[in-house]
Amino acid sequence: MSNQAQNHEFQEWWNKQRGFLDKPDSTAFLTVEISNPTTSDPTVDKGHTRSARQLSWLWLLKFQQLATSLAWLTNGSVYLLRTANRRIAASRTDSPSDSSASSRRLYRIIKLFLLLVILLLCFELAAYFKGWHFSPPSMESAEAAVERAYAKWLEIRAGYLAPPLQSLTNVCIVLFLIQSVDRVVLMLGCFWIKFRKLRPVAAVEYDGSENVEDYPMVLVQIPMCNEREVYQQSISACCVQDWPKERMLIQVLDDSDELDAQLLIKAEVQKWQQRGVHILYRHRLIRTGYKAGNLKSAMNCDYVKDYEFVAIFDADFQPGPDFLKKTIPYFKGKDDLALVQTRWAFVNKDENLLTRLQNINLSFHFEVEQQVNGVFINFFGFNGTAGVWRIKALEECGGWLERTTVEDMDIACLCELPESYEAYKKQQHRWHSGPMQLFRLCFADTLRAKVSFGKKANLIFLFFLLRKLILPFYSFTLFCIILPLSMFLPEAELPAWVVCYIPGLMSILNILPAPRSFPFIVPYLLFENTMSVTKFHAMISGLFRLGSSYEWVVTKKLGRSSEADLVAFAEKESDPLVETTNLHRSSSESGLDALNKIETTKKSGKKKRNRLYRKELALAMILLTAALRSLLSAQGIHFYFLLFQGISFLVVGLDLIGEQVS
Repeated sequence: MSNQAQNHEFQEWWNKQRGFLDKPDSTAFLTVEISNPTTSDPTVDKGHTRSARQLSWLWLLKFQQLATSLAWLTNGSVYLLRTANRRIAASRTDSPSDSSASSRRLYRIIKLFLLLVILLLCFELAAYFKGWHFSPPSMESAEAAVERAYAKWLEIRAGYLAPPLQSLTNVCIVLFLIQSVDRVVLMLGCFWIKFRKLRPVAAVEYDGSENVEDYPMVLVQIPMCNEREVYQQSISACCVQDWPKERMLIQVLDDSDELDAQLLIKAEVQKWQQRGVHILYRHRLIRTGYKAGNLKSAMNCDYVKDYEFVAIFDADFQPGPDFLKKTIPYFKGKDDLALVQTRWAFVNKDENLLTRLQNINLSFHFEVEQQVNGVFINFFGFNGTAGVWRIKALEECGGWLERTTVEDMDIACLCELPESYEAYKKQQHRWHSGPMQLFRLCFADTLRAKVSFGKKANLIFLFFLLRKLILPFYSFTLFCIILPLSMFLPEAELPAWVVCYIPGLMSILNILPAPRSFPFIVPYLLFENTMSVTKFHAMISGLFRLGSSYEWVVTKKLGRSSEADLVAFAEKESDPLVETTNLHRSSSESGLDALNKIETTKKSGKKKRNRLYRKELALAMILLTAALRSLLSAQGIHFYFLLFQGISFLVVGLDLIGEQVS
C-alpha cells in the first residue's frame, strides 16, 4: 500500500471515530488525544489498528507531555536556585537575623555538630568503598593503618558512644509517647463533647427589647504599637458594636513611638468622637512593660470603677458587630465566671503555605485544647485578645503584671496570621519563651493557690511541663540530634514507628479540626519539626533567663481585613453617625498630611528583604548528610524522612516559605 493510500485510510478511520465523516477535511486531530479503534466497529480493519502513523502520533503526544513536565521542573528548579542565590548574596550586606547571644551560642553548637557529621560521613564513605560495611574488620584481623583505625572506631562506637545515645533515645521516646497519649485524650474529649453536644449556655439573650439600664457597663480596650496597617479596621469594628453607646467606652491604648503613626491613630479616634462614639485616645510617654504595662496603665484610670467588664482586642482583630451581645450574657447569674474567651478565625488563612500551616495549629488549639479544658477542667489560658474579663476578677488576682512577655497568661473574631516566616518565627519565640518565664516565676504561687489539686496538676504537668517544655525538647532532640546521630551510630536504634508512623498519626489528629487542610498533612509534619529549633531555643531562653526571652517584637501585620461585614452593618444603620461609603478606608482630613508623610517615608526607606536563617540551614546540611549515610546502609524509611526533613529545613532556612518580599 502506498503512503498516500495509507494516509487517506487513517484519515477516514479517525474522522469516523470522532464523528466527523461529513467533514473529511477536518484537522481536529491535531489537538486531541488519539484513542484506539473499538473492536465492535466492523468497518475497521484489525490489521491497521496500530499503524505506524498512529504510533507516531501517540509517541509524539507522550513526548510532548514529558517535555512539558521537564520544562516545568526545570523552570521551578531554576527559579529556586536564583532565589536562593539572591538570598545568599543579599545576606552579605544585611544584618544577621539571629543577633542575640543565646542564638549565636546555639548556632555555634549546631555548626560544630555539622562539622562532626561531615567528618563521620567522609569516614563512612571510605569504609563503604573498602567494603567494610559488609564485613567489618576486627582489631585482630586488621592490617593497614586505616583498617585498624576503622576497627577501633567500631569498638568505641559500640562500647562507649551508642549506649548513652540509646539511653537518651529511650527517654525521648517515652516523652514522645506521653505527649502522644495526651493528644489522643484531648481528641477523645473533643469527640465526646460533640457527641453529647456539650456547650455553655447563656442565661439571657439581648434582642433589642431591653431597657438601656439592662446592659452592663463595658470597657473596650485596643492596645496597639505602630499599627499603621490595621488601626482603622480594629477601631472601626469596635465603634460599630451593637451595644448602647452610653453603656460602652472604647480605649485606644497607643504605645507607638513613631509620630506619624500617633497622628493617624489620634485622627481616627477624633473622627469617631465627632460621630458620638464614646472613645478615648491614650498614649504613654514611657513605654514600660510592653502590652501588659499598657493595659495596666489603662486600668488605673479613675473612671474604670464604673465598668463591670472589659473586652480586649489586639489591633489586627475585627470583632463582629454582635460580639458583646454574644459574650456578655454568659456572665449573667455566674458570679464565679471570670473570663469568656472566643475562638479566632483568620482572614488570610489561604494566603500562602505558611498561613495554611498556622491555621492547622490554631484550629486544633481552639477547637480541641481550649474546649476540652474549658468543659472538663474549667481552666484554660486567656489568649490575650478576643476575650471579655470581669474587671473584679482582674483586680482580685492582682491585675496585669509586667514581668513576662506573655501578659495574657499571667492572669491566667477575625484576625490576621503572620504571612512571612520572619514574623512567624518572632511570634513563636515569644509564645514559647513566655510560658517558661511564667513557670519559673509562678511555680511556688501555683502550689499555694486555693484551687483544686486537679487544676494545679493540669497547669503544672500538662500545660507547662508537657506542652511547653517537653514537647519542644523531645521534638528538637529526637528529630534534629538523635536521628542524624543514629545513622552514624547504628548500634543505637531508633524504630521506624517513632520516625514516621506515630508522628503521621498525630498529624492526622491535629488536622481533623481543619479538614480542608488535609492535603497539607505532609508539609505540616515536616514544618512542625522544622519549627522545633525555634521553639527549643525559646524554651531554653525563657527557662534560664537568657537575654532573648525578654525581647518583645510586635508581630507584623499587613492589614488584611474583612470589610464586608462592617460595611454591610453600616449600610443597615439609620444613624447618620455611621453612614459612610467606605468605613474602613476612610481617613479624617486632619490625618491626610500624616498619611502622605508615611507614604513618602516608605518609598525612601530601606527595601525589605527576605533573610537567611543560619541555624535552619546548618540543620538542613546535617539532615541531608545523615540521609546520605543512611542511603549507604539502605535503611529505607529513615532515608526518606531525613531527605524530606532536610529539604524542609533548607526551604525554611532560605526563607522560601511565606510572603516573598524580594
